[in-house]
Amino acid sequence: MAGGSDPAVLSDMLAEDAVFHSPVVHTPQAGKAKVMAYLTAASGVFGNGSFRYVRELVDGNEMMLEFVAEMDGITVNGVDIIRFGDDGRITDFKVMVRPLKAINKVWEMMARQLDNAPPAA
Repeated sequence: MAGGSDPAVLSDMLAEDAVFHSPVVHTPQAGKAKVMAYLTAASGVFGNGSFRYVRELVDGNEMMLEFVAEMDGITVNGVDIIRFGDDGRITDFKVMVRPLKAINKVWEMMARQLDNAPPAA
């Protein structure tokens, strides 16, 4: 995950049929291009130097990474729940965030990032 902010590294980590579950979007986002768009936007939102993973749980091809970050003075606490396929690529990526104030801030900042992103190929 340390190299995840590099789009080429991230792209290599994702399966073509990867699915992303956002804490603020009701429907799962399917397909590598959509997952790339969300994770790239998240990198921009959380890339302020405060983001850090504080706990890691691994069970076979699944992992849960707890993170903390600060956004505009709001402490964000969340988890990334990631499933890998047999080839080692990410097939499912779910993000959960708390508290409500943090979810609202993430939604606001992610919407801004996604609105300014170039269209997916």
